[in-house]
Amino acid sequence: MDRNISNSTVKGVSTGTTILAVKFNGGVIIGSDSRASMGGSYVSSKTINKLIQVHDRIFCCIAGSLADAQAVTKMAKFQLSFHSIQMESPPLVKAAASVMKELCYHNKDELQAGFITAGWDRKKGPQVYTVSLGGMLLSQPFTIGGSGSTYIYGYVDAKYKPDMSREECLQFATNAIALAMGRDNVSGGVVHLVVITEDEVEHVVIPGDKLPKFHDE
Repeated sequence: MDRNISNSTVKGVSTGTTILAVKFNGGVIIGSDSRASMGGSYVSSKTINKLIQVHDRIFCCIAGSLADAQAVTKMAKFQLSFHSIQMESPPLVKAAASVMKELCYHNKDELQAGFITAGWDRKKGPQVYTVSLGGMLLSQPFTIGGSGSTYIYGYVDAKYKPDMSREECLQFATNAIALAMGRDNVSGGVVHLVVITEDEVEHVVIPGDKLPKFHDE
């Protein structure tokens, strides 16, 4: 994640982070590493939580400029809270993703931030959406993002399967982020995961020394 966007050639577009979201049978897991960088190479923090709760059972992962991402999610929280009061019911996950999409699209010339939105609602259950830098919105069973994602496309394509159990999905997400952190010099720190189901929202933090270790053959 890059805090400096004053230079149009800043490396923040290929962000120093690893984020993901994946559906499982009955819920969704959204997760990230915790390292923030400046200029794509200087590590400015090892303890950033990139998972932002925009409503009770809806979270966003941020990749890109930290300042841009915080501004967008703050506005999205306000709009979703207002929407919830008007409708007298929690917002749908797709509605939250659409708010993020509109904010990104209308400010696409100024923003350097992309988002993953994931959550659970009574209409469609667990859902995962990707909102790109330019405001494109995609619904997917799982998605990955950030600079660390380039190292794990093969892993997630090979290991993902529909209707995983909660435990299988937790292991899948943990392994994927740990693999990315091992390869990407601007992904690191701890792994933050949020498990979202109809019944609860659970935060899981896995310290770096507790992550699975992978070695080249």
